[in-house]
Amino acid sequence: MRSPVWLVVSRLIRVSPGRYYGGGLLWVALWVTPLLSGLVLKGLFDLLSGERAAGLDAALWLCAAFVAVEALRGFFFWTGVIVWPYWWIGSETTLRANVLRSVLSARGPAASRLPHSSGEAVSRFRDDVTDLVSLTDRLVDVVGALLFTIGAFIIMLRIDPVITLVLVLPMVVVLILNRVLSAMIRRVHARAKHLGAVVTSFVGEMFAGVLAIKTAGAEPAVLERLREHNRRRRTAAVKDRLLIDLADTSTSAGVEVSIGLVLLLAAPAMRTGEFTVGDFALFVSYVGWLTMLPRFLGRLLYRIPQGAVATERLTRLMAPHESSDDLSRRSGVWFHQDAPAGSAPARPADKLVLLESRGLTIQHGDGGRGVQDVDLRVPHGSFTVVTGAVGAGKTTLVRGLLGLLPAEDGAIYWNGQPVDDPGTFLVPDRAAYAGQVPRLFSDTLRENLLLGWEADDQQLAAAIHQAALEQDLAAMPDGLATMMGPRGVRLSGGQVQRATAARALVRTPELLVVDDLSSALDVETEQLLWQRIDQAAKAGRGPATLLVVSHRRAALTRADQVVVLDRGRVVGTGPLPELLRTCPEMRRLWREEGVAEAEQGDGGAGAGEGVAGAADPAPERVSRPAPTS
Repeated sequence: MRSPVWLVVSRLIRVSPGRYYGGGLLWVALWVTPLLSGLVLKGLFDLLSGERAAGLDAALWLCAAFVAVEALRGFFFWTGVIVWPYWWIGSETTLRANVLRSVLSARGPAASRLPHSSGEAVSRFRDDVTDLVSLTDRLVDVVGALLFTIGAFIIMLRIDPVITLVLVLPMVVVLILNRVLSAMIRRVHARAKHLGAVVTSFVGEMFAGVLAIKTAGAEPAVLERLREHNRRRRTAAVKDRLLIDLADTSTSAGVEVSIGLVLLLAAPAMRTGEFTVGDFALFVSYVGWLTMLPRFLGRLLYRIPQGAVATERLTRLMAPHESSDDLSRRSGVWFHQDAPAGSAPARPADKLVLLESRGLTIQHGDGGRGVQDVDLRVPHGSFTVVTGAVGAGKTTLVRGLLGLLPAEDGAIYWNGQPVDDPGTFLVPDRAAYAGQVPRLFSDTLRENLLLGWEADDQQLAAAIHQAALEQDLAAMPDGLATMMGPRGVRLSGGQVQRATAARALVRTPELLVVDDLSSALDVETEQLLWQRIDQAAKAGRGPATLLVVSHRRAALTRADQVVVLDRGRVVGTGPLPELLRTCPEMRRLWREEGVAEAEQGDGGAGAGEGVAGAADPAPERVSRPAPTS
């Protein structure tokens, strides 16, 4: 079975085979051309030393030939410099695109395979991809140096076999030593990569949490932690560099020994006339180039374990069912042209009638926390609210439904059909998700809302209106072109949440999933947001089916059904008035929310409003289109 690293290398060659082989031939020609230079020098020096009888014209012609050969070598070099980057960039793009495709759209949740930090992932995308492309690139140099070496040895063997064979011995020793060092290089390189990614991650977290660090007075502790990470990274990097330099030094030492042996053996042969000045000039000109083969072979030998580490690290970012075959598969890189028509994936168009979960169980690690045996029905046109105390499993439930967390048991059905992989099925425009932790990027508001989605200005304006964001947009100096800053730092918490809602709404999904969207909104803004979403649904301009995680009364009073979670289990399902009569946990949550609203002074109900009993029902729900089941 072929090694994964060599499978990746062979696939990278085929990313752009014309450019790889065409550019490779140019580089090989660059390496082989010195064979002609050496022969011309031999003839010229034999002529000048009197070994050959010829006139001045012959010497001039040999000089002209030498200049022509060197000019040809310069042509090969600059043409290769022009051609080669297209293959290099295409190979890097292929690897990164395949990993991104797997993270964003492959079967199974990505959360379980992503590294502990974004810095670690960035390190893999940057350094590990470069290691694999460099390994593939190095093969061309080795082939060129090998062809030169074979040609040079044939020529030198015909001149003096003894001196030629002496050159081989140090090179064999160098190859054996590099082979011994390769296992150590692989182990040390993997640790150096990991610790370098830890430093990158920590620096990113420092910038992201600079306000928390300053308010906690933790600057000295954070800096000391950074120094400790750097000390560990530096130690590993020094060991890595030491082994690589040891491999290079052994190669250089072998080369120097070879040159010394040639000089020792050539001197007496020249005195006896068995070895001419031209022969010596040829040997000397070839020795410098002959040093390249052991150098390149040595570098290739320690590039191979580095490439194996890179392949393993990149493959770990991909879905469990994917391997190095998927990592290196040609995904489509187009030079000097747009992607072919039809290359973009088609959007799903099947309408929602009923979304169900049966016996859905999701656990977090070994702690036992999560949700167990959840049955849920979300019919078309319904407003379903999932509520519960902190840690009850609300976010876990909706993330599991969307395939963002792996399910240990149970099944999910869309219109009665089982959904094998919800992570790739419940995507726009079937479903859109506004998460509990809003994510904005350091880009314009327009780009943050669209994220590549195709929508015209009218659709974008409608989503902004439904999210109650139009007044905030009017106050922004550059409108939709306003830069948000890292993680949307230029917006308030409520603006970030409503921008996240607008991002989901502009996709006009069949099902809108909202996780605690209103936590940073006042009651009036929240009421307006739900009212506009409801109006858009009635007019057929927005999502008709909503699945909402919330404990706020503004959402609960609008719900067609409320699902109450307690410690990961469903303890009540039904309309709010019924649950206030029959579910003690719902009554407790309703009472606590009333107290919270009263303490905020935002016009919310008091602590005793609508607590238990049929005589004290919940406020009347706002009418919505009748759900279908």
